[in-house]
Amino acid sequence: MSGSSFGKAFNITTFGESHGKGTGVVIQGCPPGLAIDENIIQNALDKRKPGHGVSSTKRKEPDHPIILSGIFNGQTTGTPIMIMIENKDAKSKSYKQIASLFRPGHGDYTYQAKYGIRDYRGGGRASARETAARVAAGAVAQLVLDQYNITIKTYTLELGGIKAIHVDNLSEKNNNALQCPDLEAARKMEKRIKNVKNEGDSLGGVVEIMASNVPAGLGEPVFDKLDADIAKALMSIGAVKAVEIGAGTDASQMTGFENNDQILPEGFQTNHSGGILAGISNGDDIIARAHVKPIPSILKLQQTIDENGNATQISTEGRHDICAIPRINKVCEAMMAIVLTDHLLRQKSLGLH
Repeated sequence: MSGSSFGKAFNITTFGESHGKGTGVVIQGCPPGLAIDENIIQNALDKRKPGHGVSSTKRKEPDHPIILSGIFNGQTTGTPIMIMIENKDAKSKSYKQIASLFRPGHGDYTYQAKYGIRDYRGGGRASARETAARVAAGAVAQLVLDQYNITIKTYTLELGGIKAIHVDNLSEKNNNALQCPDLEAARKMEKRIKNVKNEGDSLGGVVEIMASNVPAGLGEPVFDKLDADIAKALMSIGAVKAVEIGAGTDASQMTGFENNDQILPEGFQTNHSGGILAGISNGDDIIARAHVKPIPSILKLQQTIDENGNATQISTEGRHDICAIPRINKVCEAMMAIVLTDHLLRQKSLGLH
């Protein structure tokens, strides 16, 4: 099993490598009759496209999606949808000089251990380039969610140790390149990025994802809990190292009385649960946070070994992001959409509300 598929009722399988001919996705389980064209997918891809913003790589991919199947007369047919995204700006020569070295923080060592062979060009299958396929699939998933007025928003909560404090007006995130609703924090984040870039290093951060108008009742008991699937979906993104739902790690510091969301006739008094109880949605906003590690490709000199186990040093040149944020924000949104669509269709297949 290659581990390249996700979902049950709404299932996606991604393919492709960073410096191969392209990447893409096969989507199965999408209902028929949804209006779709390549512009809808393009609009989503533009939000994770490389080459924009102070933290982004200078690789400039147009990310034009090509729908190869599953669409007729501008509508989904219910058959598998295949979307291809060609690589147009892959430059592999910068990787040749380090082809036999294992880059710290990357999957080079583990891919070699598992398969005995690896694509050293930009990380191959382990590259963030794969996430373009997820975003394309998320755009299709959102078409299903639109039928039920379910919306998903993301924003940058933290970057490089600088945390957004004023997050009441999420529309403010559109006024800066880092998608942070706290403009003062965004300015500090940009300054931090520039300083770290000059040092040849990188940064991590935290993305918050909020899904609204999710009906109560989505999620399966025990192993397919809604929060478990959200956590897996977000953790499957290469740079994500931790996921919180609702109060998250703060819940461990609370008493039961503090953590419980008391129930009033008009609804839940608080939302420490993040909209999920016993693995099933309760009708409140679903709140998740993805903790993103620093980009491992850095110019700073690091210790490593080659494929023969010999000690050496490495500095990773080429075109790399300084921080996965804000490009990863759209990927997190896409994975949330895919999970909710999957569970929504599972619920509908049971004939339940």
